[in-house]
Amino acid sequence: MSLLVVGLSHRSAPVSVLERAALATDAQVKLVQDTVAAEPAGEAAVLATCNRIELYADVDKFHAGVAELSTLLAQHSGVGLDELTPYLYVHYEDRAVHHLFSVACGLDSMVVGEGQILGQIKDSLALAQELHSAGRLMNDLFQQGLRVGKRAHSETGIDRAGQSVVTFGLEQLAAGADVEAWAKGRKALVIGAGSMSSLAAATLARAGVAEIVVANRTYDRAERLAEILNDSDDTDVVARAVPMDSVPVELTRADVAVSCTGATGLVLTAEEVAAAVEGRTGEPVAEIEDDRPAQGAPKPAVTGLGADENCPLDLTAEQSGFSVMGEAAVAGMAAAELEQHAAWVDNGTVDIREAGRRTPEAEAELIGALAATAARVGRIPELRRPEPVAGFARPAPALFLLDLAMPRDIDAAAHRLAGVRLVDIESLAEASADAPMAADVDQVRRIVADEVAAFGAAQRAAHITPTVVALRTMAADVVAGEIARLDGRLPDLDERQRGEIRQAVHRVVDKLLHAPTVRVKQLAAEPGGAGYADALRTLFDLDPETVAAVSRAVDSTDKKDRPE
Repeated sequence: MSLLVVGLSHRSAPVSVLERAALATDAQVKLVQDTVAAEPAGEAAVLATCNRIELYADVDKFHAGVAELSTLLAQHSGVGLDELTPYLYVHYEDRAVHHLFSVACGLDSMVVGEGQILGQIKDSLALAQELHSAGRLMNDLFQQGLRVGKRAHSETGIDRAGQSVVTFGLEQLAAGADVEAWAKGRKALVIGAGSMSSLAAATLARAGVAEIVVANRTYDRAERLAEILNDSDDTDVVARAVPMDSVPVELTRADVAVSCTGATGLVLTAEEVAAAVEGRTGEPVAEIEDDRPAQGAPKPAVTGLGADENCPLDLTAEQSGFSVMGEAAVAGMAAAELEQHAAWVDNGTVDIREAGRRTPEAEAELIGALAATAARVGRIPELRRPEPVAGFARPAPALFLLDLAMPRDIDAAAHRLAGVRLVDIESLAEASADAPMAADVDQVRRIVADEVAAFGAAQRAAHITPTVVALRTMAADVVAGEIARLDGRLPDLDERQRGEIRQAVHRVVDKLLHAPTVRVKQLAAEPGGAGYADALRTLFDLDPETVAAVSRAVDSTDKKDRPE
């Protein structure tokens, strides 16, 4: 059996697709159950967060496993397989381990270094254990992932590189101002009482808001969160709970609202947001042209590009606001491809007719620098955000909205309302491209690489353990048979003599087996060492069923001793 992960995230799919593919808890349960029921998979776990959906499985066939897991993801997400497939990524064996460890360290997060993912990985493992879909591989993988993530946060300064999504979102709402200065004295509305909403409420309280109102469909949970905030010795915030149907009224009183619920539909429509702003200002709310490119909107025509068949780029990936030959176009490329593209640009085959674009020479220099960076650090730097529309200025916000839900809680049309600043998962993804990368990230990558190698070695060594145990069991049986035969042939030996003979025979067998069994474990731990178990079974003519029985016994002991 082998580890396989199939998934999509903010790095592979637009927010519009992630939003539609989001899985409720019930859907996650059914997905895991259907995965282990499928023929290619023996174990399974699902990691579903606001910006990723990943299905992990222990499969016996790679191609059949990819097809089955992709189909199951499409079925349970409600997004057609043909539509979902272009956004899926697949990792196998060591690459799958590397991916989860990177995720656990926050390297693959929207906000690099954030630590919330560790709690989400822990929840995923707990769900798999509850559904009995986590065997030795899933338990070892996820538990080791948690340890690697904690090690990265304790041994490096990755926390300085990243923040929680909540903190990052509040920084975007503050638009460059100090968050505490921006938040001081404001009234906040928190919609939802789950882990993310609780984090948002605590963060707002520490930032200095004067009042927090918590709204939730289950009033008791809202009341409990409000009590926790009121009882905190760290802040002076005043908190109270309200039922969900009080949100429209409370929104007229709030300066900032954070929403993160599990609702499948909108919690706040654009009309409700407009009514709240009108209630605050007493003036009708104008609708202005959105300064962000609309999801699904046709991309602007690219003049002078695409005609050259030697261009190494897929120009359909061009994004509004970026140079087609610049950072957006080359994101994700390998260093060699970047150098190839730089050479193509340098040949002068591109006709740049749009005012304000860089010249081909400048583009070639930029892309060459990107290629050098990619060769040095193994990745492409973050994309620049699109430049703001010239001469565009939004009026000062009367209401700040932070939507951390997936699918979204707040109508995206609220972006177009004058007097409203809305930050959602999509705008956070855009803003994170500008987030600085700490030098500690490289150290975390080295930790991940070391831990992946250690995990692979441990798994390969564990694979041969049942065979070694079966060999030693067979040797013990041979010794016992020979001692019994000796007892029959030499009945006059006293007990002391028999004991000396038994010890001598056992010592001989143990010494003969010690070096080969230790060495075979070392060899099996190396890449490509899986064949040593087969060789050992063949050389000593071990019964495959005996080896399988030992393996089942080891698994049973592991499960019994494993903490819940």
